[in-house]
Amino acid sequence: MRKIEGHLHLVRALAGSKNQGRLTPLGSGRAIWDDGEIIQLFPKGWGDDNFLVEKYLPVMEQEGIEKAVLLQGTLNGYQNYYSYQVARRYPGKFIAAFSVDPFAQRALAIVHRHVADLGFRTMKFEISAGGGLHGFHHPFRLDLEPRVGQIMHCLADYPGFVVTVDYGAVQEVSYQPEAIVNLAQCYPDLDFVVCHLSFPNADHLNCLANSLEQFAPYPNIAVDISAIQDIENEHPEDFPYPRCQKDVRLAKQILGAQRIIWGSDAPWSATFNSYHQLATWLEATDIFTNSELEQVMFENAERIYFKPQNVEAMLRAVDPALSQK
Repeated sequence: MRKIEGHLHLVRALAGSKNQGRLTPLGSGRAIWDDGEIIQLFPKGWGDDNFLVEKYLPVMEQEGIEKAVLLQGTLNGYQNYYSYQVARRYPGKFIAAFSVDPFAQRALAIVHRHVADLGFRTMKFEISAGGGLHGFHHPFRLDLEPRVGQIMHCLADYPGFVVTVDYGAVQEVSYQPEAIVNLAQCYPDLDFVVCHLSFPNADHLNCLANSLEQFAPYPNIAVDISAIQDIENEHPEDFPYPRCQKDVRLAKQILGAQRIIWGSDAPWSATFNSYHQLATWLEATDIFTNSELEQVMFENAERIYFKPQNVEAMLRAVDPALSQK
């Protein structure tokens, strides 16, 4: 089974920041938030204070993963430049997203540098209240906030650009499926990926169905199914995760297999369930036919993230900051 990891975080320098303050490494893969909570951020053996590509490459080989999508989040702190370096170093094997706080004074300049100069063709908006921008900003809507609008107008100049969004759980003010629909309407030449299957709850499938049915008419909206084991509070002994199976069956029913992307949200998610389990759980179910599983595990991420023009854009880019030295 060919596989693309559709939701991975590499961490060169841990710089997490969210509603719990700043995240400081403690070694052995552990870290502490300013409010005192200690978390195991990296699985044992993956890194003490960072999670570098050299640690992930053997895991890729062991699990038969050909490519990976590098995303950003406030949990680890944005790793934009390191992700760019990795994608350049391993052309076609990794594709990288960048992130920016749209309320930063220099946000547009940051966007321009990453898109026009460094060749990024994916941007991640981590806006959840629990782990993203809504944890330290007043509530805002992605489809209505003027600062986000300025960014979207810039991205619209690059057909095939991918906008990936984590808007958190339904009880959070950041939960905005309708905003994704409005953006998909306004920018039909862009692709949108909603992370974590819109934060499902197998006990409340009507809520998930409502979000997915809003997405259904728009072929430029897909979902990834990363971290749903964490969200559903399923553990290694629950493999292959009956609650997650209910969620994904519903997603297939409404969106079809061609709009679902497998991913893990490692490294953190691989501290709750083993990475091997996260990489193989769908194969242990009968949700998808073999051809559908090939779509979910490989073809959809290839089609959306690894567009040839998107890979080539980063490979052609020359960093002006370095070329001037």
